[in-house]
Amino acid sequence: VQLQASGGGLVQAGGSLRLSCGVSGRTLNSHVMGWFRQAPGEEREFVTAISWSGGTTYYADSVKGRFTISRDNAKNMLYLQMNSLKPEDTAVYYCAADGGRLRTYLAAAYYRARTYDYWGQGTQVTVSS
Repeated sequence: VQLQASGGGLVQAGGSLRLSCGVSGRTLNSHVMGWFRQAPGEEREFVTAISWSGGTTYYADSVKGRFTISRDNAKNMLYLQMNSLKPEDTAVYYCAADGGRLRTYLAAAYYRARTYDYWGQGTQVTVSS
């Protein structure tokens, strides 16, 4: 499975960006998907995740109400709509996929990086104040 994230850029505080993650090598519809981010000097942190069906989503408290994760299994695409961006959202954003096979997890597992087996290369998001 290969993941390719795109859509990052430079935006002013309060602005919006939409990240995309294209998946190749396997159909997306059996995989839990997530977005993580890593700021300079910081550890990679969970942003949001979505179940393989799209019926359940999880968000970090810091982005709840501002970010929306979605997926289009027919197009093998994952999205992250980011609104009301803040300078503290500046980071490299990574999309990730679990091992597939229609797995479900206890809620806490969606937040852990080790749940995900495949990672994209990251896309830089910079929010200026």
